[in-house]
Amino acid sequence: MELTREDVGRVVAAALAEDVGTGDATTLALVPEDARCRAVLLLEEQGVVCGVPVAAAVFHALDPAVQIEAKLEDGTAVSRVPAVVAELDGPARAILSGERVALNLLGRLCGIASLTRRFVELTEGTRTTVLDTRKTTPGLRALEKYAVRCGGGANHRAGLYDAILVKENHLRIAGGIPAAVAALNGSIDVEVEAESLEQLQEALDAGVRRVLLDNMSP
Repeated sequence: MELTREDVGRVVAAALAEDVGTGDATTLALVPEDARCRAVLLLEEQGVVCGVPVAAAVFHALDPAVQIEAKLEDGTAVSRVPAVVAELDGPARAILSGERVALNLLGRLCGIASLTRRFVELTEGTRTTVLDTRKTTPGLRALEKYAVRCGGGANHRAGLYDAILVKENHLRIAGGIPAAVAALNGSIDVEVEAESLEQLQEALDAGVRRVLLDNMSP
């Protein structure tokens, strides 16, 4: 699931419409149109950088004249803080008006990437791959799944449309794991949710190669 320019543009447009609306009243009243400024984006806690291109898109959407120089690439692990993530130079109005949206997105994506990296490090030396879920913030799925990749994890399915995952409610309607797998006729690589070792065995006996262990203890 690649992060596209369209994904970023859609999120940025919605976020700016929500925050800036018809215009930044304070900035328009106090900051001259020709005023310029310099600013830096800082990472103030240890973690993984993620979302610099997204933050850049926020400022560019407000004024393409804003120049942004990334100092750290997405996916970079930072242990010495504060660390300069990017430097900005350009029209002051655009930088002031876009500041909160850019920081909100940058902070959220850095947080997801950093937490993912912790899980990846905890499983280092095993054959475990850390996957994500569909439990994402509505409208931000493409960005949040990108953050998981920046943290060293891998994406599960992008949505309901690109993979088969037979969950407990499907199983109740279909009549159990064997019946559900038989109905799918083996034409698609099927993943099945299991809530017990008995269901796990049923899935294995049915030829399922990928099982989601739901709420099971180690």
